[in-house]
Amino acid sequence: MDGGAFGAGKAGGAFDPNAFIRQPHTLLRLVSWVFSIVVFGSIVNEGYVNRMEETEEHCIFNRNHNACNYGITVGVLAFLSCLLYLALDAYFPQISSVKDRKKAVLSDIGVSAFWAFLWFVGFCFLTNQWQASKQEDNPMNEGGDAARAAITFSFFSIFTWGALTFLAFRRLRDITFQEEYNTLFPNSPSLLP
Repeated sequence: MDGGAFGAGKAGGAFDPNAFIRQPHTLLRLVSWVFSIVVFGSIVNEGYVNRMEETEEHCIFNRNHNACNYGITVGVLAFLSCLLYLALDAYFPQISSVKDRKKAVLSDIGVSAFWAFLWFVGFCFLTNQWQASKQEDNPMNEGGDAARAAITFSFFSIFTWGALTFLAFRRLRDITFQEEYNTLFPNSPSLLP
């Protein structure tokens, strides 16, 4: 029973962790996962400072708590989204229905494009607030490296999530081709390896 890559012929096979890790979308998702950890970890760890005469800590990004909250929220939710879609990627070969595979890939396209947009907004927002920060608010420049790391990895995340969107589009093209092929030739073997 040597079926195609997107039909019942390959569904239900044994999970191969080596093949799973070597897939481009899995690697990109792991990289995106690490980038999200760096962004929210940097802000949570060193993103709040105070002046000598103050007891309340303020966000390092222009004392704007919304900037820190945005970075932390997007980072944590992207972290969880990466875990969810890693699990879906691991389960994907078990899905035998082409229509269910198509739904999974369409959701991957939507979520990946959405996160690329949110990271773009986050990069612009954090960069703007970092540039607007005043020297007197942080005279010892505490947390500057963490702020620059959050901005840098927000920028990198735009491209990793954009690449995930592109790979999901390619996967959708293959699934759509397989669906059309199965409709035209229902009893023939699959063309896709």
